[in-house]
Amino acid sequence: MSGFPDRKEDRARRLMDGPYPAVPAGLAAGAAARGDRMLRRRRALRGIGWALLLAAAAAFTVWAALTQPWTTPPADISPPLEGW
Repeated sequence: MSGFPDRKEDRARRLMDGPYPAVPAGLAAGAAARGDRMLRRRRALRGIGWALLLAAAAAFTVWAALTQPWTTPPADISPPLEGW
């Protein structure tokens, strides 16, 4: 380094050494209310997501039970007739 004091560092030191700035009166209450809203919204979205997942699983189960995709489909071609 060149040995000259950094202006940004000096300014930061003066800000940290000086008196703390005044905090608005309703800042903590507003932050707590915003945090509560965020938690409620996140909880609601998580509940909706689980409900959609369970509904999709139930729909898939009903579809699979009705169509039985694991069975082989019937052949469209009949076996040849012999002995006529």
